[in-house]
Amino acid sequence: MKKETPSRKDYAVTYAISTRWMDNDVYGHVNNVTYYSYFDTVANTFLIEQAGLDIHNGESIGYIVQSECYYHSAIAFPERIEGAFKVNRIGNSSVEYGVAIFKEGQDIACAHGTMTHVFVNRDTERPMKIEGDFRAALEKVLL
Repeated sequence: MKKETPSRKDYAVTYAISTRWMDNDVYGHVNNVTYYSYFDTVANTFLIEQAGLDIHNGESIGYIVQSECYYHSAIAFPERIEGAFKVNRIGNSSVEYGVAIFKEGQDIACAHGTMTHVFVNRDTERPMKIEGDFRAALEKVLL
């Protein structure tokens, strides 16, 4: 099933990402697994900067339980890229993000996908309800 290629207007926020020499594979473009690293960077940048996630001492932590990526066009070091982010769905303890990678200045995504976090108690690893300021920050980018 072919997924429609999203544009920048389909996302709430964007962040600059630096490609690195080591991101390229032997074929001269960014390797597919690296896109997941970019997606993770974009999502966690939002969670830390906008939602107040304390990755070192907070009571809850997020585990990725599902992810997918659709590739549309290649990127390569030293291109400048941007990661885009939005929230697709918020549950009781889980949230699905929409993420995409764009070449700087371009409106059509090179790749896009989803990631689902389940937030759990750091000590017990039991699901925790998404609420308060954290939930409010996610709701602001729910598209």
